[in-house]
Amino acid sequence: MNNNHYCIIMAGGIGSRFWPVSRQSRPKQFIDLLGIGRTFLQMTYDRYAGIVPEENILIVTAERYYGLVKEQLPQVCEENILLEPYKRNTAPCVAYATYKLLKKNPEATVVVAPADHLIIGDAQFRDVIVSALEHAEHSDNLFTIGIDPTRPETNYGYIQFNKSNTERVGSHDVFQVKTFTEKPNADLARVFLETGEFLWNSGMFIWNLQAIKAELEHCLPEVTTLFRGGEEFYYTPGEKDFIRRVYEDCPAISIDYGVMEKTQRAWVFPSDFGWSDLGTWGSVYERVSKSADGNIVSGGVQMIDDVKNSIVLCTNQQKLVVARSIDNMMVVDMDDVLLVCRRDDRVVKDVVTDLTVKDKIDRYL
Repeated sequence: MNNNHYCIIMAGGIGSRFWPVSRQSRPKQFIDLLGIGRTFLQMTYDRYAGIVPEENILIVTAERYYGLVKEQLPQVCEENILLEPYKRNTAPCVAYATYKLLKKNPEATVVVAPADHLIIGDAQFRDVIVSALEHAEHSDNLFTIGIDPTRPETNYGYIQFNKSNTERVGSHDVFQVKTFTEKPNADLARVFLETGEFLWNSGMFIWNLQAIKAELEHCLPEVTTLFRGGEEFYYTPGEKDFIRRVYEDCPAISIDYGVMEKTQRAWVFPSDFGWSDLGTWGSVYERVSKSADGNIVSGGVQMIDDVKNSIVLCTNQQKLVVARSIDNMMVVDMDDVLLVCRRDDRVVKDVVTDLTVKDKIDRYL
């Protein structure tokens, strides 16, 4: 492995679309949602531990999740756990990790990845990431991973690429990015699919530190002026107080909007390695094995009859779960919350929105 290759895992989100299983106290990335004995964070760490040296993996997360990170990844050293005192989206997250790493290894090339994605094709994934890292070492461009779309998905962002501006990197064609589009409506998503010029936005990025530093300072000076003043504090006991002061003044902005949509140096690796961000119950339903009746049933003592196309989950293994004559439903039974609704991601989103605005009920988030 190349000692100048690093991975930055972003693990600070709250995963509200998986409510009530994912909560602010233990969000999606810290949950074994697929029932395989490893959480999303652990699976992400395992994936990159086969690509970069383990001591080069950094976890950026919220202060409140420090204990969960140490519990699930005890092998990660303290200096590699970067704690954010406030939610400020992904651009400050990237800036923090970038300026801290610049002090340690200004020659580093990094892959930046969310902590809560599902990757099925490990060999193909490794080939793409390694090729991208090796190419990015000597490039001033910023690279992202685009996923070949298989359907007009409205829950993903899209990347439009320029077919006439391409490079060959190993066995991969890489294209210059034309546009980024956030989650489109169904009609627009169908148009994207028909043109053959759009990829799903995976939220994974690869670049060398000098390249991202230059583009951060060009596109987001209001963010970088805050972080680049911390060279004397990074890797010292004063880092925590410095970062708290920075985050108090730092605007909330995504790396996509703040840099990737503005830069002229964005390039995309089209890929097809069995990716899903598993951002909703619907995406889990599509990916997880189901019974002959189309059900996902887990937990409890089950009496299931005439149930079709439904999700029935119970965290109490001793509770009797009786479900009869339902179709296309979600039943999720937690210690303090029982959710019963149509198997519709919009319903869950609306419930979470309602909880946030109702006095005293938001304690269930």
